[in-house]
Amino acid sequence: MKSMTGFARKEIETPFLKGSLTIKSYNNRYLEISVYLPPYLAMLESRLRDAVSEVVIHGKVEAALRIREVSDPPRVQVDAAAVTEVASALRAAAEAAGIREPVRISDILAFDGVVSFERNIDADAAWEALRGPVSACLAEFDEERRREGLATRRDIEKKLSVIEASVGIVQDEAPAIEAAIRGNLSARFREVLGSQVDENRVLQEVASYLARHTINEEIVRLRSHIAAFRGALDVPGCGKKLDFLCQEMNREANTIGSKNILPRVGEAVVSLKDAIENVREQIRNVE
Repeated sequence: MKSMTGFARKEIETPFLKGSLTIKSYNNRYLEISVYLPPYLAMLESRLRDAVSEVVIHGKVEAALRIREVSDPPRVQVDAAAVTEVASALRAAAEAAGIREPVRISDILAFDGVVSFERNIDADAAWEALRGPVSACLAEFDEERRREGLATRRDIEKKLSVIEASVGIVQDEAPAIEAAIRGNLSARFREVLGSQVDENRVLQEVASYLARHTINEEIVRLRSHIAAFRGALDVPGCGKKLDFLCQEMNREANTIGSKNILPRVGEAVVSLKDAIENVREQIRNVE
């Protein structure tokens, strides 16, 4: 089990480049990867995205690469014709405005296209330099998610014990519920019909009512869901399945509550539903 939240940062020191890689993730129903790279390394986005997707199944992931130094010097080019035209236009504007100030280089550089800055980076060479640091950062990121997932699992297993104990109480009291229903119905028949009561008819009606209000099926399904839940804890990307099983457990708990007539069972159902809701809260952070 892994958490959907995690963080890792790795310094990059290679002969080709120096910088840092940061990877962090948040809860999200689907896998959503955002990659932030310097413009001259944009061609590596798909490779970094693929590397992240091999580790993460669900969650919103942000991977940011910040470069401080690159060994290959940039190519800086000046468009002489553009410089001449811009300078001429600035002088004309100053003269028209009656301003007697010299044209400064900063004024010229404020115009786009006067100076171009490019880095001719080889994509394969760049990725080869980054492959190791990216793998190391992802390994640290995944380990962080695994540690947090382990803590979440321990808490979930405690809540599962509460759920199982509550189901045990309900199961123990199931015969008492049926006996109470049988006694109440028989008493009402005798209260209404008096000495004219037909015992066979009473037994038929009680049996029919019990068939609709017994909770044995709900108990069996609850235990089946709990067993499936425990089995899914070790499956990668189990978050969605665990959430579905919690919904099903909650459905059975509601049905038991609607059929119950005993205070002790009512208390167990409240404890059961509370534990299920706590588990669902934890599952929202499970991948």
